[in-house]
Amino acid sequence: MGGRKVPNSSEDVVADSVEPQLFAFGTFILDMERGALTREGRRVAIGHKGLLLLHALVRASMQVVSKSALMEAAWPAAVVEESNLSVQIAALRKMLGPQPEGNEWIATVPRAGYRFAARVNSLHPVAADASPALPGSPANPGRPSIVVLPFANLSSDKQQSYLVDGITEDVITALTRFRWFRVIGRNSSFVYKHKSVSAKQVGRDLDVDYVLEGSVRRSGGRLRVSTQLVETTSASQVWAERYDLEMEEAFAVQDAIAERVAGAIEPELLKTASFPSPARHTGNLSAWEIVRQGTWYFHQVGQQTHLMARELFREACRLDPELAEAHLWLGRVSAGIVAYGWSELPSDDIREGLDAALAAVRLDEKNPYTHYALAICSAYANAPEQAVLAAERAIEISPSFALGHLVLGMAELFRGNASGAIASLEHGLMLNANDPQNFVWLNFLALAHLFAGDGTNALAAAVKAQKVRPGWRPVQETLACCYAAAGRLAEARSSRALMSELENVSGDALEPLRQRNPHWQKRLAELLQQIPSNLLQTPQPS
Repeated sequence: MGGRKVPNSSEDVVADSVEPQLFAFGTFILDMERGALTREGRRVAIGHKGLLLLHALVRASMQVVSKSALMEAAWPAAVVEESNLSVQIAALRKMLGPQPEGNEWIATVPRAGYRFAARVNSLHPVAADASPALPGSPANPGRPSIVVLPFANLSSDKQQSYLVDGITEDVITALTRFRWFRVIGRNSSFVYKHKSVSAKQVGRDLDVDYVLEGSVRRSGGRLRVSTQLVETTSASQVWAERYDLEMEEAFAVQDAIAERVAGAIEPELLKTASFPSPARHTGNLSAWEIVRQGTWYFHQVGQQTHLMARELFREACRLDPELAEAHLWLGRVSAGIVAYGWSELPSDDIREGLDAALAAVRLDEKNPYTHYALAICSAYANAPEQAVLAAERAIEISPSFALGHLVLGMAELFRGNASGAIASLEHGLMLNANDPQNFVWLNFLALAHLFAGDGTNALAAAVKAQKVRPGWRPVQETLACCYAAAGRLAEARSSRALMSELENVSGDALEPLRQRNPHWQKRLAELLQQIPSNLLQTPQPS
């Protein structure tokens, strides 16, 4: 069947009034507030589209839901093939398995649609309080939150900071593989670099249960890595260990630390949970250390530092073609160079990044960062559908992976689904609230609200973006449009005047959005034109 526009009639769309967000059936609980499905208290891997379809079916339990209503629930206001729905329903059936009596949970109703063939208990807030805590909820100690603070460099050579930062980031990545952890992102934790702050204060700032601290001392070809895990409420030490090892053994230290942290926090869960195997290292120390150097430059976020990082990642890929993280970082930096407007040949650079990201996924399919690299490169390769799939896979691997939620929202926005982008962007920002690079994601959130018709929240997000990075031209442009939409022309004048003073780089972080959504580009242009020209002129003294 050919592609068609999903209808948006009130008769076809499942009602979306104020409803409970918890649904129980069999041994499953569907929690739409957290975007999670659990079976017997353990999280089930389910994609974003599958979650939306299951929600539409269970809230209409025992009733037929038309195909058009289901397609609108999962692909709102998008042109889709009906075969996409069939594929998603088949995946849901496989994931849910049979009911206890052997029947399928989802029944096909010929020429009508689908029906959830079981009674569903809707849990309202009172009932939810009495139900078992879900993984990820504050009441459940089985999925704690943790932040890894930047390890201290105790080496006599202060130039070794790249190595220390790299080991810190490796530990964060290793912890992310444990699905039951909520791990604070790297950029949020690195705001504490070179700061003396207590575990209790960090716990209050980031709302985390545990802080992992450490130090690294390099002497010639040897490393000493010391770590301690602190519970933030009591500031008591839960676990501490020191590792003395040769540089050639540095590959394994982050996995060893992550496993000991997991065991120290929740030994009973560690006994029963099924964890992914540690990242595979290839043994090429030179390539590994070059990647550490490259990530240090990458996080400085500047044109020259990004270009230097790219050369280092290219060299690491050349030295060790089987090192997955070299490829994923080459993908990430390539997307950044294009997005920030620092590329002279955007199509060539994003192709290089896309090829690198695909290689990273092939080499380490269970690493959420490889799928994030593929998602961000796909978004700037004008392939937002592939970006959505890659982002959803990253979230399936690690539900608390903030970058996965953020890039999913960006991809949804790029492909024209403004309303569908908002929840993912907001969730990612909640998980990664203190990231210094959040001005990019806040800008996307502001545009999503603006294009979805919510000028109030659009302006609020744009103001937050301005606070993080006032000197970034796209932020000022979005802010000017939001002020104009609100009729606040004096503020719009100020933002547009500042926008005109800032560097207008050759690239454009919103280029894929503009290409695929010309009606939105027209809307932005109209808003800027609403600012009267006389307001743009600086008053002359009388």
